[in-house]
Amino acid sequence: MFKKEKIKDLHYSVTGELNATELQQAADEVLTEYGKKVKMAGFRPGHIPLKVLRQKYNASAWGEAIDKLMNRDINAYAAEKQIRLAGAPKADLSGWQIGQDVEYSLEFDILPSLPEIDLDKFSITKYTAQVTDKEVNAAIDNLRRAHSTAEKQDAKYAAQNGDTVVIDFDGFLDDKPFEGGAAKKHHLILGSGAFIPGFEDQIIGHKSGDEFDVNVKFPKEYHAKDLSGKDARFAVKLHEVRKHKLPELNDEFAKKVGRKSAQDLRDYVNNILTDQYTEATKQIMRTELLEILADKVKIDLPEILVAQELEMAKQQHDQEHANCTSDHDAGHKWDEKAQRKDAERRVKLGLILAEWGTANKIDVDFNDIQNVIMREAANHSNPQEVFNYYRKNAAAFNMLRGMVFERKALDAMLTHVKQKEKEVSPTELLQRSMTE
Repeated sequence: MFKKEKIKDLHYSVTGELNATELQQAADEVLTEYGKKVKMAGFRPGHIPLKVLRQKYNASAWGEAIDKLMNRDINAYAAEKQIRLAGAPKADLSGWQIGQDVEYSLEFDILPSLPEIDLDKFSITKYTAQVTDKEVNAAIDNLRRAHSTAEKQDAKYAAQNGDTVVIDFDGFLDDKPFEGGAAKKHHLILGSGAFIPGFEDQIIGHKSGDEFDVNVKFPKEYHAKDLSGKDARFAVKLHEVRKHKLPELNDEFAKKVGRKSAQDLRDYVNNILTDQYTEATKQIMRTELLEILADKVKIDLPEILVAQELEMAKQQHDQEHANCTSDHDAGHKWDEKAQRKDAERRVKLGLILAEWGTANKIDVDFNDIQNVIMREAANHSNPQEVFNYYRKNAAAFNMLRGMVFERKALDAMLTHVKQKEKEVSPTELLQRSMTE
């Protein structure tokens, strides 16, 4: 089939030859299809002589014929060797001419075989939390606060936790303003956790008209990498303090928010929190199992997949730092060596989940994907935009399907590992799930 082959781990290099007569036959088949569609003066579509088509389109037809026969050969080779390609082969056939035999070479990586994974030998911790009246009351209070009336206080009133303040603020790193660190007449609920840890606490006790500094440190896991872990100062001006008057928790309020009664509201909130804690537990378990798989399972990685993952990571990095020009952004330049390790880990876990999921007949149906899209749409200001995006974007839909498949495979794996249950507080559970 191929005259030469060179194999090194997962990388293959093969050389083959296509016979000129066979190529012209394949090209004529392509030309015949051309003849059904193209228009030429003096001929009806479908009745153009092959000789005439060759005069005008033979070069294009030969190109398509070469691709067709190379694909035939590589598919037959893969079937014979019982291998699966990790991506499209890189072809080299420079110098081919119409009417002559064509010599070509192909380079490609193959997918590795997944070793047997004995999940029963793995042990993970199953963190759980119980929904208590305290959590239910706090959630309902937040709902009441969302339907409260905020009454402006006089200049003698000191801001308290739960109040809404209207502030101007300007953020500085080393006394230099940073992008996105300033706002005017911003409404902030103290204690909501909407701002950096420590920011809201330093406003408590201040009064309308006060001007003061707030000093904080951005969390290491902060979404803006150019700010993560940095010390910052915010110059704050407090314009107003508004105290919230909460509606009474009764059947009337419950009906206002779409429930039948106050008890029905409590049951509804309890169920939501239960689902939230259950998902947080699963998220922690998934992350722990992924760490185990990345550490314990040994497989070779196709370089083409690692290169593709690195390229996507670089594109995302460049987009996130497109406007970073100041000195403090210097530490966030693209680091190929550091990023490669993360890319290899993602490729490795993707291959493990794909292979294990396929072998164990994990299936993704329309409802699985629809449920994920509906949850995403529910958190979007315009839900229809989310539905339209996935309906019109096949690549995004397929990527989402892949993510759902991996999640289902991972959850199926969790049913096979040993689990040691440990009860923690709801706060600790949610914090663990957010840092995993």
